[in-house]
Amino acid sequence: MSALDLSTGRPQPTLSPGAWLGRVFAILLLLTFAAFFVVPLIWLLIAPTKTDRQLLLEHPFAIGDWPTLVDNWMSLVTFQNGLLWTWIGNSAFYCIAALIITLVISIPAGYALALTEFRGRKALLATTLVVMLVPGTALVLPIFLELSAVKLIGNPLAVILPFSFFPFGVYLTYIYFSTAISRDLLDAARIDGANEFQVFAKIAMPLATPVIALVGFFNFTGNWNNYFLPYVTLPGRKAPIQVGLAELLSNVPAFNPTNAASTTISLSALALATLLAISPVLIVFLFSQRFLVTGMTAGGTKE
Repeated sequence: MSALDLSTGRPQPTLSPGAWLGRVFAILLLLTFAAFFVVPLIWLLIAPTKTDRQLLLEHPFAIGDWPTLVDNWMSLVTFQNGLLWTWIGNSAFYCIAALIITLVISIPAGYALALTEFRGRKALLATTLVVMLVPGTALVLPIFLELSAVKLIGNPLAVILPFSFFPFGVYLTYIYFSTAISRDLLDAARIDGANEFQVFAKIAMPLATPVIALVGFFNFTGNWNNYFLPYVTLPGRKAPIQVGLAELLSNVPAFNPTNAASTTISLSALALATLLAISPVLIVFLFSQRFLVTGMTAGGTKE
């Protein structure tokens, strides 16, 4: 049996009981995942407006007041003479410097692997794919030993150089140039007298804007959220914000009672610091999402 669609006058097929159960199950599953990710975020947004006592005694989603938010803000920005801003500035410097190096290396490397022929090309591509499979945390110890051998521990280069090592960016660029760029267009430029550098700079690069944005976004967010490597290579005031959050956590009496008599920070202020730590990634995503969507779909079809 089919129901009649009044808007079109055409019969509309009805769903079987099994199809209805499948649809209900899918909706419930999506709602469960949404609640799992959204509920903690809502709590995090509300927490800075309340005192620690209110966080413990009041309803988790009860909104506090503006004066409490201001007090938490002042206690956070005055913590150890504004150390928070130093950590955020360190993160921005390390990530932007690594991002520039990554783009300068990854984009030409992906182009060369995809559109040129040279000895050892297949071996280099295979090596890139193998290195992508190695977890980043597994490389922290050998990287630390190498940096220690060249006396770079405590130097900003101790995180900038490892942050710049981004084989996934090379692979993304390789896939994009292999599928989304017409070889005939590049050959036409060569016939017109352009050398290889001019073909890359004036033809391939302008067409690769989406994948450049994609590589830049993944590199920036991954480096911004990296904790382990900076933790072991850049102590103290040179640390980025992710390591700084761990230090703030150690100064919350609820998590570290031994610090109750020293410089402390409230749990609400720690929640506010967490929001500040994730805000740069959110801003970058909002301003680059159009390029990200284009970059993720550009290699979906091959001409």
